[in-house]
Amino acid sequence: MRDFQLPGRSPVRATEAAVATSHPLASLTAIEVLRGGGNAIDAAVAAGAVLAVVEPQSTGIGGDGFMLYAPKGGAKVIAFNGSGRSPAAATLDWYQREGFTGIPTFGPHAVTVPGVIDLWARVVADHGTRELGALLQPAIRYAEEGYVIHDRVAFDWGYCAELLAQDPAAARILLPNGRAPKAGERHRQPELGQTLRRIAEKGRDGFYKGAVAEDMVNHLRSLGGLHTLEDFAAAKGDYVEPVHTNYRGVDLFQLPPNNQGLTALLMLNLLSGFDLGSLDPVGAERLHLELEAGRLAYRDRDGLIADPTKATVPVKELLSKGYADRLRSHIDRARAATELPPPLLNKSETIYLSVVDRDRNAVSFINSIYYSFGSGVMAPKSGVILQNRGASFRMDPAHPNVIAPGKRPMHTIMPGMAVKDGRALMPYGVMGGDYQPMGHVHYLTNLIDFGMDPQAALDAPRVFFSRDLAEIERGVRPDVIAGLQRKGHRTLIAEDPLGGGQGILIDWQAGTLTAGSDPRKDGCALGY
Repeated sequence: MRDFQLPGRSPVRATEAAVATSHPLASLTAIEVLRGGGNAIDAAVAAGAVLAVVEPQSTGIGGDGFMLYAPKGGAKVIAFNGSGRSPAAATLDWYQREGFTGIPTFGPHAVTVPGVIDLWARVVADHGTRELGALLQPAIRYAEEGYVIHDRVAFDWGYCAELLAQDPAAARILLPNGRAPKAGERHRQPELGQTLRRIAEKGRDGFYKGAVAEDMVNHLRSLGGLHTLEDFAAAKGDYVEPVHTNYRGVDLFQLPPNNQGLTALLMLNLLSGFDLGSLDPVGAERLHLELEAGRLAYRDRDGLIADPTKATVPVKELLSKGYADRLRSHIDRARAATELPPPLLNKSETIYLSVVDRDRNAVSFINSIYYSFGSGVMAPKSGVILQNRGASFRMDPAHPNVIAPGKRPMHTIMPGMAVKDGRALMPYGVMGGDYQPMGHVHYLTNLIDFGMDPQAALDAPRVFFSRDLAEIERGVRPDVIAGLQRKGHRTLIAEDPLGGGQGILIDWQAGTLTAGSDPRKDGCALGY
């Protein structure tokens, strides 16, 4: 139980249903869908659409998404990969001839075809109870009538004014009065509202074909992009078999590559060899082990994870206990390793949400445009800000994640699902780009090893590694920082909070739900 004399919030507890998102308007939308008779899939898509309007720096219909779904709270976990692909003309030879030494972080060449609209349409048709058009109505209303800017949204938006100013449409819509909106101000996106109306009327074809697709393709090609209408018309997500591991009796599921989810599973396999529960949960030794396991797992992520239809990814070997045992031998409990190559890490923005309904359908749902405001490219008539997932591709022909036609890049966004004793235990996730695997592990070990509730597990201070530095949140005690330094870590106080997350714990015996929402974002958990 938390100390009620200190800042913080209690977890939300409910019997019928619960939601947890990074924005109050999205949480309220999901609850309204559930109370109106919709199921968890309906609520997740409606909330995700609202987030695509009210958190435009983090997500949007020009981005990608993934889903894990446990129908009726059972042990069978359904996974959907809603990530998009590179243009058919995006060959390595073309980029080399044009003098590129790497895929640009921003601009048209960073844009992969968005996959999230196909994801929404497919999962609602296959598992929902409402029409997609009805679920998009709250998002349409906020886009056309306006929404209030929340504090974390304003914080992130302010960093991006220079990027947005470079694209006339983005500057016009996202920098009203020539600047980023401030907290408490009202903002509208009427062009986006009309695009959502078209999708509501025509389904996925309202986005991938016709006027909206033409607007996106024409703008990208005017900037030198290789995209075609055929690339957009061919966009299609896939149901895939999730990957999983068992950590102290809990089965933990992630999306397979091209998703980075197995990075978290590898970290858990490494940490399973240590008695974390005997350590101080916010002490130097626990955080040191987490940092070292992360460095090893991210090394493998950066070298091996790619689109499995275009490259060989040794998933079975990476998740084997024998491999974890061998890799664990490189972890020194007393000292930070000095010989590991640093992972190539980047920060990004994402939204994550969890929903559990009255029938215990559990949904773990994540949408993103990667960096804040993605590529910085906005289609001028449709108001779609386009993601920059293509920036993850490499130009080394020997690397499995090398740029190629119709290829999915290595993807950072990763929903999680926990299952125990044949039943869903918890949909959960931690957003934050490359931090996500480490955030998943920190959150899960807080619950499993230290017995925290979902809210306390999210509240706890975090550490990460940035190049050769241990990046530390201000909530970590000075004596703990000194302990990490004695172990050889070069430390840096984080300028920005590390990630943000949500989770809903299902107590089958008590018949209750316990939900948490990260204080690093504007959102909240709600239940009834």
